[in-house]
Amino acid sequence: MNNKIIVGITQGDSNGIGYEVIIKALADQRIFDIGIPVIYGSSKILGFYKKHIPDTESIPTNIIAKAEDAHPKRVNIINCVPDTFIAEPGKATEEGSKAAILALESAVTDLKRGVIDVLVTAPFNKNSVSKEGFSFPGHTEYFTKEFGAEDSLMFMISENIRVGLVTNHIPISEVSKMITKERIMKKLTMMSDSLRKDFGVDRPKIAVLSLNPHNGDGGLLGKEEEEIIKPAIREMSEKGELVFGPFPPDGFFGSDYKNRFDAVLAMYHDQGLIPFKSLSIESGVNYTAGIKIIRTSPDHGTAYDLAGKDKANHLSILSSIYLACDIYKNRKNYEALRANPLKVEMPVGGKEND
Repeated sequence: MNNKIIVGITQGDSNGIGYEVIIKALADQRIFDIGIPVIYGSSKILGFYKKHIPDTESIPTNIIAKAEDAHPKRVNIINCVPDTFIAEPGKATEEGSKAAILALESAVTDLKRGVIDVLVTAPFNKNSVSKEGFSFPGHTEYFTKEFGAEDSLMFMISENIRVGLVTNHIPISEVSKMITKERIMKKLTMMSDSLRKDFGVDRPKIAVLSLNPHNGDGGLLGKEEEEIIKPAIREMSEKGELVFGPFPPDGFFGSDYKNRFDAVLAMYHDQGLIPFKSLSIESGVNYTAGIKIIRTSPDHGTAYDLAGKDKANHLSILSSIYLACDIYKNRKNYEALRANPLKVEMPVGGKEND
């Protein structure tokens, strides 16, 4: 297979925009210069969506029984969804959710077997898949468990900014009690390790956000900054890490200060993702750092309101494919550097420190 990276892609919810953005992304022939795409889903449903997207009927496809048979110049499809399943764009259905789970489980099996190198997951509806037996808050938690990691880092990546989260998919009422010095330090360690290994940043500089408004205002608006966040930053600094803060999120993201760091650690989901998505302009990527495999996904959901209308923007999933391949190469370079410092390629996507 010409040493190209084998890129697994799960279909996600068959009634959302997953197939549309996958098809549009793989219509870009440059994909085949770096990787070999293998879609886990349904060739029948793929064909249904291709008919609704102009100028994609000619995309070369190849139905295969196993990933080992993937053709290096075609979009390969493994049929792991029953032919009886149909696409109903814009509807949250039982079949759409079951199809998403079947595709995910099939791809993870191949990832564990080592026959695909990286995995890109299209979105599913978290509420709908939970009704079909998927017992995780999201993909991030699922991959953490499946690959035997104690924890992971939800790491949002774009050309402009990188944002990681201390807490992921939990109610806002539970955030405060989940903010501990140990958890913050664990997430900072995973972030720093990922920046070195996955992004080629030699001495990462990380900014940490506060939990409360105005940095807690000296304890008037909350004590987490003084009692938890600052001690965690101080201890990481004593270990030799370049960690700074805490910074009030509103002023931090509203200024040029955000560009002085290689990554930002936010305390909770919306604190990090609202500014991230505002700055990433539909090209952001969700990367699961801290686990042994490489998994990325677009930073959007199923978008039922756009499904089947040829209106979905594919830049995020295209960026997800490229980022997964970049991380794969960077990890190889990192391993080579450790084995032989004199023979290594320049990292992909690194960012020099000030």
